Amino acid sequence: MQERLRSIGGTKTCPVAVVVRDGRVLMGLRHYTPDKWKKISVWTCPGGRCDEGESVEATLRREVEEEAGISDLKITDFISEVPGAKEGDRVLLFLCKTDQEAKLKEPHKFSEWRWFGVEEIPDNFINDNARKAILNLLSSRS
Repeated sequence: MQERLRSIGGTKTCPVAVVVRDGRVLMGLRHYTPDKWKKISVWTCPGGRCDEGESVEATLRREVEEEAGISDLKITDFISEVPGAKEGDRVLLFLCKTDQEAKLKEPHKFSEWRWFGVEEIPDNFINDNARKAILNLLSSRS
C-alpha cells in the first residue's frame, strides 16, 4: 500500500477515500455540469485527480479535505484499482477512517454528505465497478 501511496499519479489517476465508520461508508451527492463532464447527479466517495507531480497520498488527502473538510484522514488499506467513469481513468480505492464529520465545503459541486450502510448504498453511484468493490468490502466486514 505504501508504494502506491508514494507513487506520482498522472492526470488520469484518481485516488478515492472509502471512509468507513461503524460499518457505514461516507458518500457525497455530486452534481456535474456539461462543461465539466455531463449533466448528471451521482453519489461518490471523496477523491479526485492527481495534479502534475503530486503523489497519490497527497492527492487523496488534499481532495478529501477540499471536498469534505476532513483533515484527520487515516489511510488503512488499499482496496482495489478499477477503471474510471471517464475513459482512460484509473480509480485507486483506499480504505480510510476519520473521527470527523464531513462538511459541505464545495456546495457548487456537492449538495450533501451522508453515511450509508451496505444495504443503503445508492444505485446511482458514479462508478459501478467502484460500487461493487465497496459493497464487497462492507459485506465482508459485517
